[in-house]
Amino acid sequence: MENISSIETWKGDVNMTTFTIRGKNVEITPALRDYVEKRIGKITRYFDSVGEISVLLSVLKERHMVEVTVPVQGVLLRGEEASHDMYASIDLVIEKLERQIHKHKTKMQRRFRDGTLLDEAFAAPPAQAADDDDDYPIVKRKKFIVKPMDVQEAIMQMNLLNHDFFVFRDADTEDVNVVYRRSDGKYGLIESDNR
Repeated sequence: MENISSIETWKGDVNMTTFTIRGKNVEITPALRDYVEKRIGKITRYFDSVGEISVLLSVLKERHMVEVTVPVQGVLLRGEEASHDMYASIDLVIEKLERQIHKHKTKMQRRFRDGTLLDEAFAAPPAQAADDDDDYPIVKRKKFIVKPMDVQEAIMQMNLLNHDFFVFRDADTEDVNVVYRRSDGKYGLIESDNR
């Protein structure tokens, strides 16, 4: 759970790109904010439109962690890195995001209609507080668009998000299914049975 007194947030628009930069146990100095905007803003050159870029900078003991979420034209890019220096962590997370973009951009363009990316971007809303009287309290809640896609596209999206599972609507059957990463590194598919 985050200590609210240690959170600092900065919202702003830079070159028509909206940033939300939050700091946990770290002060967001003008120099740090400018570095984040300059380095992470490089991602916008790969896409026609980019949603609000969310950056969380945090320090825990001697680990300087950076988490970045970027909604772009139908996909959600996410990366996180940690090192002993905040500026180095920012550079590492940008390298990670650029590798994701280079690796998947051709696949994404092939899979979407007429070779272009759709303009639908989705972002998860902030987590909701759990009810105190729940037997199994929900500590985080997300909503997202369940888009029709094939299994390979769902696996690609799961890998872009760096998650272990991904919920999607099958393009052929319209059923809601789940792909997941197995412990052996291979993939599994859970298909819904609407009997």
